[in-house]
Amino acid sequence: MAKLHDYLEQVNVFSALKEEPEWMLEMRQAALAKVDDLPFPKIERVRYERWPLFSIDEATLAGETAFGGIIDPTAGNEADGLGAVPAFDAMDSHPTVVQYDQATVFEQLPQHLVDQGVIFTDLFTAMQEVPELVNQYYMSKAVAFDEDKMTAAHAAFMNSGLFLYVPKNVVIEEPLEAIFYHNGNSQAHFFKHVLIVADEHSEFSYLERFQTKGDQAKKISGNIVVEVIAKAGAKVKFSAIDQLGVNITTYMNRRGYVLRDAMVDWAIGVMNDGDVVADFDSDLVGEGAHSEVKAVAISAGRQTQGIDTRVTNKAPHSIGHILQHGVIRERGVLTFNGIGHILKGAKGADAQQESRVLMLSDQARGDANPILLIDEHEVTAGHAASVGRVDPEEMYYLMSRGLRKEDAERLVIRGFLGSVLTAIPVKEVQQELVDVIEGKLLA
Repeated sequence: MAKLHDYLEQVNVFSALKEEPEWMLEMRQAALAKVDDLPFPKIERVRYERWPLFSIDEATLAGETAFGGIIDPTAGNEADGLGAVPAFDAMDSHPTVVQYDQATVFEQLPQHLVDQGVIFTDLFTAMQEVPELVNQYYMSKAVAFDEDKMTAAHAAFMNSGLFLYVPKNVVIEEPLEAIFYHNGNSQAHFFKHVLIVADEHSEFSYLERFQTKGDQAKKISGNIVVEVIAKAGAKVKFSAIDQLGVNITTYMNRRGYVLRDAMVDWAIGVMNDGDVVADFDSDLVGEGAHSEVKAVAISAGRQTQGIDTRVTNKAPHSIGHILQHGVIRERGVLTFNGIGHILKGAKGADAQQESRVLMLSDQARGDANPILLIDEHEVTAGHAASVGRVDPEEMYYLMSRGLRKEDAERLVIRGFLGSVLTAIPVKEVQQELVDVIEGKLLA
Protein backbone atom coordinates (compact mmCIF):
# COMPACT_ATOMS: atom_id res chain seq x y z
CA MET A 1 0.00 0.00 0.00
CA ALA A 2 1.30 3.44 -0.95
CA LYS A 3 2.24 5.93 1.74
CA LEU A 4 -0.26 8.73 2.11
CA HIS A 5 2.39 11.37 1.39
CA ASP A 6 2.76 9.84 -2.10
CA TYR A 7 -0.54 11.51 -3.08
CA LEU A 8 1.00 15.01 -3.27
CA GLU A 9 0.41 15.46 -7.00
CA GLN A 10 -3.23 14.38 -6.74
CA VAL A 11 -3.83 16.69 -3.79
CA ASN A 12 -2.34 19.61 -5.70
CA VAL A 13 -4.60 18.87 -8.67
CA PHE A 14 -7.71 18.65 -6.49
CA SER A 15 -6.89 21.96 -4.79
CA ALA A 16 -6.41 23.64 -8.16
CA LEU A 17 -9.71 22.27 -9.48
CA LYS A 18 -11.49 23.69 -6.44
CA GLU A 19 -9.68 27.04 -6.86
CA GLU A 20 -8.68 26.97 -3.22
CA PRO A 21 -6.77 29.87 -1.67
CA GLU A 22 -3.04 29.47 -1.18
CA TRP A 23 -3.30 28.96 2.58
CA MET A 24 -5.59 25.96 2.06
CA LEU A 25 -3.20 24.28 -0.36
CA GLU A 26 -0.31 24.91 2.03
CA MET A 27 -2.26 23.30 4.90
CA ARG A 28 -3.01 20.25 2.74
CA GLN A 29 0.66 19.93 1.81
CA ALA A 30 1.83 20.35 5.41
CA ALA A 31 -0.67 17.73 6.63
CA LEU A 32 0.37 15.33 3.89
CA ALA A 33 4.05 15.70 4.83
CA LYS A 34 3.30 14.73 8.45
CA VAL A 35 0.48 12.20 8.22
CA ASP A 36 2.50 9.00 7.90
CA ASP A 37 4.57 9.77 11.02
CA LEU A 38 1.81 11.00 13.34
CA PRO A 39 0.23 8.65 15.93
CA PHE A 40 -3.38 7.54 15.93
CA PRO A 41 -5.63 9.28 18.45
CA LYS A 42 -5.92 7.10 21.54
CA ILE A 43 -9.40 5.67 22.06
CA GLU A 44 -9.36 3.61 25.24
CA ARG A 45 -10.26 -0.08 24.81
CA VAL A 46 -10.82 0.20 21.04
CA ARG A 47 -8.30 -1.28 18.60
CA TYR A 48 -9.08 0.35 15.28
CA GLU A 49 -5.62 1.02 13.82
CA ARG A 50 -6.01 -1.71 11.17
CA TRP A 51 -9.43 -0.55 10.02
CA PRO A 52 -9.69 0.58 6.36
CA LEU A 53 -9.66 4.30 7.20
CA PHE A 54 -7.22 5.45 4.50
CA SER A 55 -8.68 4.14 1.23
CA ILE A 56 -8.22 7.27 -0.88
CA ASP A 57 -9.91 7.39 -4.29
CA GLU A 58 -7.44 8.87 -6.79
CA ALA A 59 -10.15 9.50 -9.38
CA THR A 60 -11.94 11.80 -6.96
CA LEU A 61 -8.75 13.77 -6.28
CA ALA A 62 -8.13 14.06 -10.02
CA GLY A 63 -11.62 15.46 -10.54
CA GLU A 64 -12.78 12.51 -12.66
CA THR A 65 -15.72 11.72 -10.38
CA ALA A 66 -15.97 15.04 -8.59
CA PHE A 67 -19.07 17.01 -9.39
CA GLY A 68 -20.04 20.43 -8.13
CA GLY A 69 -22.52 23.22 -8.41
CA ILE A 70 -26.17 23.40 -7.43
CA ILE A 71 -28.44 20.66 -8.80
CA ASP A 72 -32.18 21.15 -9.06
CA PRO A 73 -33.65 18.69 -6.52
CA THR A 74 -36.95 18.53 -8.39
CA ALA A 75 -35.45 17.50 -11.73
CA GLY A 76 -34.63 13.84 -11.01
CA ASN A 77 -30.92 14.46 -11.54
CA GLU A 78 -28.25 11.83 -11.78
CA ALA A 79 -25.16 12.85 -9.80
CA ASP A 80 -22.38 12.29 -12.36
CA GLY A 81 -23.66 8.81 -13.10
CA LEU A 82 -23.41 7.69 -9.48
CA GLY A 83 -27.12 7.33 -8.88
CA ALA A 84 -30.20 9.45 -8.49
CA VAL A 85 -30.11 12.33 -6.05
CA PRO A 86 -32.25 11.25 -3.05
CA ALA A 87 -35.62 12.90 -2.65
CA PHE A 88 -36.11 15.32 0.22
CA ASP A 89 -38.67 17.87 1.31
CA ALA A 90 -37.54 21.28 0.07
CA MET A 91 -40.87 22.98 0.65
CA ASP A 92 -40.24 24.31 4.17
CA SER A 93 -38.82 27.81 4.39
CA HIS A 94 -36.19 27.15 7.07
CA PRO A 95 -32.48 27.39 6.15
CA THR A 96 -31.35 24.16 4.51
CA VAL A 97 -28.26 22.82 2.76
CA VAL A 98 -28.28 19.37 1.14
CA GLN A 99 -25.15 17.67 -0.16
CA TYR A 100 -24.87 14.40 -2.05
CA ASP A 101 -21.30 13.16 -1.72
CA GLN A 102 -19.32 16.16 -3.03
CA ALA A 103 -22.20 17.95 -4.72
CA THR A 104 -24.34 20.63 -3.14
CA VAL A 105 -27.77 19.75 -4.51
CA PHE A 106 -29.80 22.34 -2.63
CA GLU A 107 -29.25 25.58 -0.73
CA GLN A 108 -31.94 27.68 0.91
CA LEU A 109 -31.33 30.69 3.14
CA PRO A 110 -34.20 33.16 3.74
CA GLN A 111 -33.50 36.72 2.66
CA HIS A 112 -33.88 38.16 6.15
CA LEU A 113 -30.95 35.99 7.31
CA VAL A 114 -28.86 36.97 4.30
CA ASP A 115 -29.52 40.62 5.16
CA GLN A 116 -28.25 39.99 8.71
CA GLY A 117 -24.99 38.55 7.42
CA VAL A 118 -25.63 34.85 7.98
CA ILE A 119 -23.55 32.57 5.73
CA PHE A 120 -24.73 29.00 5.14
CA THR A 121 -23.10 27.37 2.13
CA ASP A 122 -20.67 24.71 0.98
CA LEU A 123 -17.12 25.03 2.25
CA PHE A 124 -15.45 25.58 -1.13
CA THR A 125 -17.80 28.44 -1.98
CA ALA A 126 -17.07 30.00 1.41
CA MET A 127 -13.31 29.72 0.79
CA GLN A 128 -13.76 31.73 -2.41
CA GLU A 129 -16.24 34.31 -1.11
CA VAL A 130 -15.06 34.84 2.50
CA PRO A 131 -11.56 33.30 2.56
CA GLU A 132 -10.33 35.43 5.49
CA LEU A 133 -13.23 34.29 7.67
CA VAL A 134 -12.74 30.60 6.86
CA ASN A 135 -8.97 30.89 7.29
CA GLN A 136 -9.43 32.40 10.76
CA TYR A 137 -11.18 29.30 12.12
CA TYR A 138 -10.58 26.29 9.84
CA MET A 139 -8.60 23.65 11.76
CA SER A 140 -6.92 26.31 13.88
CA LYS A 141 -9.14 26.73 16.98
CA ALA A 142 -11.12 23.59 17.73
CA VAL A 143 -9.15 20.92 15.81
CA ALA A 144 -5.49 21.20 14.81
CA PHE A 145 -4.70 19.82 11.36
CA ASP A 146 -1.61 18.01 12.70
CA GLU A 147 -3.13 16.86 15.98
CA ASP A 148 -2.82 13.19 15.01
CA LYS A 149 -2.87 10.85 12.02
CA MET A 150 -6.63 11.10 11.52
CA THR A 151 -6.86 14.90 11.56
CA ALA A 152 -3.86 15.17 9.23
CA ALA A 153 -5.42 12.72 6.79
CA HIS A 154 -8.61 14.74 6.95
CA ALA A 155 -6.81 18.03 6.27
CA ALA A 156 -4.98 16.53 3.29
CA PHE A 157 -7.87 14.70 1.62
CA MET A 158 -10.99 16.65 2.65
CA ASN A 159 -13.23 16.66 -0.44
CA SER A 160 -16.50 18.31 0.66
CA GLY A 161 -17.91 20.39 3.46
CA LEU A 162 -20.13 23.09 4.89
CA PHE A 163 -19.59 26.53 6.39
CA LEU A 164 -22.04 28.26 8.75
CA TYR A 165 -21.42 31.71 10.18
CA VAL A 166 -23.91 33.54 12.41
CA PRO A 167 -22.88 37.15 13.12
CA LYS A 168 -22.75 38.95 16.43
CA ASN A 169 -26.09 39.38 18.26
CA VAL A 170 -28.08 37.51 15.57
CA VAL A 171 -30.76 35.23 17.01
CA ILE A 172 -32.25 32.70 14.56
CA GLU A 173 -35.59 31.23 15.53
CA GLU A 174 -35.94 28.60 12.79
CA PRO A 175 -33.54 25.60 12.86
CA LEU A 176 -30.65 25.47 10.37
CA GLU A 177 -30.61 22.06 8.74
CA ALA A 178 -27.89 20.20 6.84
CA ILE A 179 -28.42 16.83 5.15
CA PHE A 180 -25.35 14.92 3.98
CA TYR A 181 -26.11 11.97 1.73
CA HIS A 182 -23.36 9.44 1.20
CA ASN A 183 -23.70 7.57 -2.09
CA GLY A 184 -23.27 3.93 -1.14
CA ASN A 185 -22.60 2.96 -4.78
CA SER A 186 -19.59 5.28 -5.09
CA GLN A 187 -15.96 4.31 -4.54
CA ALA A 188 -14.99 7.85 -3.48
CA HIS A 189 -13.68 8.48 0.02
CA PHE A 190 -16.11 10.49 2.16
CA PHE A 191 -13.99 13.16 3.90
CA LYS A 192 -16.35 15.93 4.96
CA HIS A 193 -15.68 19.04 7.04
CA VAL A 194 -18.32 21.14 8.82
CA LEU A 195 -17.21 24.51 10.22
CA ILE A 196 -19.69 26.41 12.41
CA VAL A 197 -18.87 29.82 13.86
CA ALA A 198 -21.27 31.44 16.33
CA ASP A 199 -20.17 35.02 16.85
CA GLU A 200 -20.67 36.86 20.15
CA HIS A 201 -24.15 36.60 21.71
CA SER A 202 -25.64 34.82 18.69
CA GLU A 203 -28.19 32.04 19.22
CA PHE A 204 -29.40 29.26 16.92
CA SER A 205 -30.21 25.56 16.55
CA TYR A 206 -28.44 23.40 13.98
CA LEU A 207 -29.43 19.88 12.89
CA GLU A 208 -27.33 17.63 10.68
CA ARG A 209 -28.00 14.19 9.27
CA PHE A 210 -25.56 11.76 7.69
CA GLN A 211 -27.28 9.06 5.63
CA THR A 212 -26.02 6.41 3.22
CA LYS A 213 -28.14 5.74 0.12
CA GLY A 214 -27.26 2.52 -1.69
CA ASP A 215 -25.05 -0.39 -0.65
CA GLN A 216 -21.77 -1.05 -2.42
CA ALA A 217 -19.72 -4.23 -2.20
CA LYS A 218 -16.38 -2.54 -1.51
CA LYS A 219 -15.64 -0.89 1.83
CA ILE A 220 -14.69 2.78 1.68
CA SER A 221 -13.27 5.27 4.16
CA GLY A 222 -15.07 8.09 5.95
CA ASN A 223 -13.42 10.92 7.87
CA ILE A 224 -15.74 13.59 9.23
CA VAL A 225 -14.62 16.61 11.26
CA VAL A 226 -17.12 19.06 12.74
CA GLU A 227 -15.83 22.24 14.41
CA VAL A 228 -18.15 24.44 16.47
CA ILE A 229 -16.66 27.72 17.65
CA ALA A 230 -18.94 29.48 20.16
CA LYS A 231 -17.67 32.98 20.92
CA ALA A 232 -18.48 34.95 24.07
CA GLY A 233 -22.11 34.65 25.11
CA ALA A 234 -23.16 32.54 22.10
CA LYS A 235 -25.66 29.70 22.50
CA VAL A 236 -25.68 26.78 20.07
CA LYS A 237 -28.03 23.80 20.13
CA PHE A 238 -26.32 21.16 17.99
CA SER A 239 -28.25 18.01 17.02
CA ALA A 240 -27.06 15.16 14.80
CA ILE A 241 -28.49 11.87 13.59
CA ASP A 242 -25.85 9.59 12.03
CA GLN A 243 -27.03 6.78 9.76
CA LEU A 244 -24.03 5.85 7.64
CA GLY A 245 -24.08 2.47 5.92
CA VAL A 246 -22.46 -0.87 6.68
CA ASN A 247 -19.69 -0.52 4.08
CA ILE A 248 -18.26 2.82 5.17
CA THR A 249 -15.69 2.69 7.97
CA THR A 250 -15.70 6.07 9.65
CA TYR A 251 -13.61 8.28 11.90
CA MET A 252 -15.76 11.10 13.28
CA ASN A 253 -14.51 14.08 15.28
CA ARG A 254 -17.00 16.64 16.63
CA ARG A 255 -15.28 19.35 18.63
CA GLY A 256 -16.57 22.41 20.44
CA TYR A 257 -14.41 25.44 21.26
CA VAL A 258 -16.44 27.35 23.83
CA LEU A 259 -15.51 30.84 25.00
CA ARG A 260 -16.62 33.02 27.93
CA ASP A 261 -20.25 32.45 29.03
CA ALA A 262 -20.99 30.59 25.78
CA MET A 263 -22.85 27.28 25.59
CA VAL A 264 -22.91 24.35 23.16
CA ASP A 265 -25.67 21.83 23.79
CA TRP A 266 -24.94 18.59 21.89
CA ALA A 267 -27.57 15.92 21.11
CA ILE A 268 -26.16 13.08 19.01
CA GLY A 269 -27.75 9.86 17.80
CA VAL A 270 -25.10 7.35 16.67
CA MET A 271 -27.17 4.99 14.53
CA ASN A 272 -24.64 3.87 11.92
CA ASP A 273 -24.42 0.34 10.49
CA GLY A 274 -20.66 0.28 9.83
CA ASP A 275 -17.65 0.41 12.11
CA VAL A 276 -17.16 3.83 13.71
CA VAL A 277 -14.62 5.43 16.00
CA ALA A 278 -15.69 8.84 17.29
CA ASP A 279 -14.34 11.77 19.29
CA PHE A 280 -17.02 14.04 20.75
CA ASP A 281 -15.05 16.73 22.58
CA SER A 282 -15.76 20.12 24.12
CA ASP A 283 -12.99 22.50 25.17
CA LEU A 284 -14.30 25.02 27.71
CA VAL A 285 -11.73 27.74 27.22
CA GLY A 286 -13.61 30.79 28.57
CA GLU A 287 -14.79 31.51 32.10
CA GLY A 288 -18.38 30.35 32.57
CA ALA A 289 -18.31 28.26 29.37
CA HIS A 290 -20.89 25.47 29.38
CA SER A 291 -21.35 22.26 27.40
CA GLU A 292 -23.98 19.54 27.69
CA VAL A 293 -23.44 16.32 25.73
CA LYS A 294 -26.30 13.86 25.22
CA ALA A 295 -25.57 10.81 23.08
CA VAL A 296 -27.42 7.60 22.29
CA ALA A 297 -25.94 4.74 20.27
CA ILE A 298 -26.99 1.32 18.97
CA SER A 299 -24.56 -1.36 17.76
CA ALA A 300 -25.76 -4.51 16.01
CA GLY A 301 -24.62 -7.36 13.78
CA ARG A 302 -20.83 -7.57 13.92
CA GLN A 303 -20.44 -3.83 14.12
CA THR A 304 -17.91 -2.07 16.38
CA GLN A 305 -18.43 1.48 17.61
CA GLY A 306 -15.99 3.24 19.93
CA ILE A 307 -17.11 6.62 21.25
CA ASP A 308 -14.76 8.91 23.18
CA THR A 309 -16.71 11.75 24.80
CA ARG A 310 -14.57 14.34 26.52
CA VAL A 311 -15.18 17.67 28.22
CA THR A 312 -12.09 19.66 29.18
CA ASN A 313 -12.65 22.42 31.73
CA LYS A 314 -9.88 24.91 31.00
CA ALA A 315 -11.43 27.98 32.64
CA PRO A 316 -12.93 28.88 36.04
CA HIS A 317 -16.62 28.20 36.65
CA SER A 318 -16.95 26.21 33.42
CA ILE A 319 -19.54 23.42 33.33
CA GLY A 320 -19.32 20.18 31.36
CA HIS A 321 -21.86 17.36 31.60
CA ILE A 322 -21.92 14.06 29.66
CA LEU A 323 -24.95 11.75 29.42
CA GLN A 324 -24.68 8.75 27.08
CA HIS A 325 -26.67 5.53 26.83
CA GLY A 326 -26.11 2.69 24.36
CA VAL A 327 -27.77 -0.57 23.32
CA ILE A 328 -26.01 -3.59 21.79
CA ARG A 329 -27.70 -6.33 19.80
CA GLU A 330 -26.42 -9.62 18.30
CA ARG A 331 -22.57 -9.61 18.11
CA GLY A 332 -22.21 -5.85 18.20
CA VAL A 333 -19.52 -4.03 20.18
CA LEU A 334 -19.98 -0.63 21.80
CA THR A 335 -17.50 1.25 23.97
CA PHE A 336 -18.22 4.51 25.75
CA ASN A 337 -15.25 6.41 27.15
CA GLY A 338 -16.43 9.36 29.22
CA ILE A 339 -13.61 11.75 30.09
CA GLY A 340 -13.90 14.77 32.33
CA HIS A 341 -10.70 16.79 32.67
CA ILE A 342 -10.43 19.84 34.93
CA LEU A 343 -7.18 21.69 34.30
CA LYS A 344 -5.12 23.67 36.78
CA GLY A 345 -6.63 27.12 37.19
CA ALA A 346 -10.23 26.07 36.50
CA LYS A 347 -11.50 26.80 40.02
CA GLY A 348 -15.24 26.38 40.50
CA ALA A 349 -15.48 24.05 37.48
CA ASP A 350 -18.08 21.29 37.29
CA ALA A 351 -17.53 17.99 35.41
CA GLN A 352 -20.21 15.27 35.55
CA GLN A 353 -20.74 12.19 33.42
CA GLU A 354 -23.02 9.17 33.11
CA SER A 355 -22.41 6.29 30.69
CA ARG A 356 -24.66 3.24 30.58
CA VAL A 357 -24.73 0.28 28.19
CA LEU A 358 -27.51 -2.31 27.81
CA MET A 359 -26.69 -5.64 26.13
CA LEU A 360 -29.45 -7.67 24.48
CA SER A 361 -27.39 -10.72 23.51
CA ASP A 362 -25.00 -13.15 25.17
CA GLN A 363 -22.58 -12.43 22.31
CA ALA A 364 -22.75 -8.64 22.61
CA ARG A 365 -19.78 -6.81 24.06
CA GLY A 366 -20.08 -3.49 25.84
CA ASP A 367 -17.90 -1.20 27.91
CA ALA A 368 -18.54 2.00 29.84
CA ASN A 369 -15.25 3.50 30.89
CA PRO A 370 -15.43 6.62 33.13
CA ILE A 371 -12.30 8.75 33.50
CA LEU A 372 -11.93 11.81 35.72
CA LEU A 373 -8.72 13.86 35.63
CA ILE A 374 -8.72 16.59 38.27
CA ASP A 375 -5.83 19.06 38.45
CA GLU A 376 -7.46 21.74 40.60
CA HIS A 377 -9.04 22.20 44.05
CA GLU A 378 -12.48 23.66 44.79
CA VAL A 379 -14.23 21.90 41.92
CA THR A 380 -17.18 19.52 41.52
CA ALA A 381 -16.82 16.23 39.65
CA GLY A 382 -18.58 12.90 39.50
CA HIS A 383 -19.32 9.91 37.31
CA ALA A 384 -21.66 6.95 36.95
CA ALA A 385 -21.21 3.95 34.66
CA SER A 386 -22.86 0.59 34.15
CA VAL A 387 -22.95 -2.29 31.69
CA GLY A 388 -25.66 -4.90 32.00
CA ARG A 389 -28.34 -7.03 30.41
CA VAL A 390 -32.10 -6.65 30.24
CA ASP A 391 -33.65 -7.35 33.63
CA PRO A 392 -35.46 -10.71 33.27
CA GLU A 393 -38.05 -9.60 35.84
CA GLU A 394 -38.95 -6.60 33.69
CA MET A 395 -39.30 -8.87 30.67
CA TYR A 396 -41.40 -11.37 32.63
CA TYR A 397 -43.68 -8.61 33.91
CA LEU A 398 -44.32 -7.23 30.41
CA MET A 399 -44.72 -10.64 28.73
CA SER A 400 -47.09 -11.83 31.46
CA ARG A 401 -49.41 -9.05 30.33
CA GLY A 402 -49.61 -10.34 26.80
CA LEU A 403 -46.69 -8.63 25.06
CA ARG A 404 -44.53 -10.58 22.65
CA LYS A 405 -40.85 -10.83 23.62
CA GLU A 406 -39.82 -8.47 20.81
CA ASP A 407 -42.34 -5.82 21.88
CA ALA A 408 -41.40 -6.15 25.54
CA GLU A 409 -37.74 -5.75 24.65
CA ARG A 410 -38.46 -2.61 22.64
CA LEU A 411 -40.32 -1.07 25.57
CA VAL A 412 -37.41 -1.80 27.90
CA ILE A 413 -35.00 -0.20 25.43
CA ARG A 414 -37.21 2.86 25.01
CA GLY A 415 -37.26 3.26 28.79
CA PHE A 416 -33.50 2.81 28.98
CA LEU A 417 -32.82 5.47 26.34
CA GLY A 418 -35.62 7.72 27.54
CA SER A 419 -33.57 9.71 30.04
CA VAL A 420 -31.26 10.83 27.22
CA LEU A 421 -34.00 11.42 24.65
CA THR A 422 -36.04 13.61 26.97
CA ALA A 423 -32.94 15.72 27.66
CA ILE A 424 -32.59 16.65 23.96
CA PRO A 425 -33.58 20.33 23.73
CA VAL A 426 -35.27 20.24 20.29
CA LYS A 427 -38.58 18.34 20.38
CA GLU A 428 -38.57 17.58 16.64
CA VAL A 429 -35.15 15.95 16.98
CA GLN A 430 -36.40 13.91 19.92
CA GLN A 431 -39.21 12.43 17.84
CA GLU A 432 -37.07 11.86 14.77
CA LEU A 433 -34.47 10.04 16.85
CA VAL A 434 -37.19 7.88 18.41
CA ASP A 435 -38.36 6.92 14.91
CA VAL A 436 -34.79 6.11 13.81
CA ILE A 437 -34.27 3.95 16.92
CA GLU A 438 -37.52 2.08 16.28
CA GLY A 439 -36.41 1.40 12.70
CA LYS A 440 -32.99 0.16 13.79
CA LEU A 441 -34.44 -2.15 16.43
CA LEU A 442 -36.88 -3.64 13.92
CA ALA A 443 -34.17 -4.21 11.29
